[in-house]
Amino acid sequence: MTTTTASPATAKPPSPMRRPAYRRLMVGWVATNLGDSALYLVLAIWVKELTGSDAAGALVFLFIGLPALLAPFAGQLADRVHRRPLLIGTNLGTAAVVLTLLLVRGPDQVWLIYAATFGYGLAAYLTAAAQSGLLRDLLPDDELAGANGIFTSIDNGMRIVSPALGAALYVAAGPWAVITLAAAGFLVMAIVLTTVRIEESAPEPRLDGETYWHELSAGFRALLADPLLRLLTVATAVGFGLTGLLNATIFPLVEHGLQEGPAALGPAQAIQGIGALAGGLCSAWMLRRIGERRLVAWGLALVGLGTLAAFVLVQWPLAEAWMRWAGMGVVQGLIGFGVPWVIVGVVTLRMRLTPARLQGRTSAALNVSINVPQMLLLALGSALLGVVDYRWLIAVTALGVLAAALAVALGRRLDRETAPPPHHEPLHD
Repeated sequence: MTTTTASPATAKPPSPMRRPAYRRLMVGWVATNLGDSALYLVLAIWVKELTGSDAAGALVFLFIGLPALLAPFAGQLADRVHRRPLLIGTNLGTAAVVLTLLLVRGPDQVWLIYAATFGYGLAAYLTAAAQSGLLRDLLPDDELAGANGIFTSIDNGMRIVSPALGAALYVAAGPWAVITLAAAGFLVMAIVLTTVRIEESAPEPRLDGETYWHELSAGFRALLADPLLRLLTVATAVGFGLTGLLNATIFPLVEHGLQEGPAALGPAQAIQGIGALAGGLCSAWMLRRIGERRLVAWGLALVGLGTLAAFVLVQWPLAEAWMRWAGMGVVQGLIGFGVPWVIVGVVTLRMRLTPARLQGRTSAALNVSINVPQMLLLALGSALLGVVDYRWLIAVTALGVLAAALAVALGRRLDRETAPPPHHEPLHD
């Protein structure tokens, strides 16, 4: 009898899609993202209609962002308990929190919308932390990039479809239809998780002499310990943080770049979503060829070039509407395509270099490092719009993001210093 072995040239690339457990998780991820992306925008519209106040409606986004400050506590919890039961309980609890919105009848209950928004925003960080550890136990190293790329593509695909679906449901049947859809998504994820069988890495007890605060900060210390991971974390925090300034200029950008009203923001964001979907789908393929560092460098470069194109678009306005839309397509397409490359690159390196029982804390620490600076610079940019020409904010963003990309590109020596980890086989599938 003779046996043959596939050559490297003909071997299939590693893919998490061959694993039934991952496919089930993907179904649940689609369900939760469909409801979540539909809900958060509708809540802002609902508060605006209940109160008649733009500021009150905008507070919804603040209450979504504030839980980032508690993310380290979520990561600590995810690393100290069994993750699958935690994820099941969190999804059931989130569905219950969302369903409390059915009690809202008028402006006197707006506080309940804010409270529920904060609760389900916090649950998102807990879910992300626990899910990171679950994937690390489930998948070998060479499938992590594919898993992250698929999840990122689902995120961005739902951001194209769900807001329009949520708005249509809101107009046709009111907020209760959107609330029911969102709660159903979390229930689906909980049910899916009950069918996933995986032998998790065991929770580790606290070391002798280790304080709770030392445990809590372990995620940040792990991100900073490895030179390459530190570089990618800092560059991503700087690059994505600066996009908060760009987000603050979005309405002037649409008004002057497209010479259209605020309603044009929807189609413009859809272009970015399509670019992000495409970037996410090819991110794993690119990572296998160029590695995490260069993937992050190219992703930041694309975001920076897209922002630079936005500055050109408003500095030298185009004469024809089709030209302006083509220019906005370049802006949004480059930014959208680049963002998933940054996320997949830095998240895959974090998961690859981090032990199983630090996954929750490093996931939370990375989320804090990205989201908090972005939130703060969005607030700063909004305040500066009254005293600074918005074009300066766009220019600063472009230069800062390109500088972050250059810093990552110049870190070639760190590729040699970061030793590849041992091959990690899944514990059970």
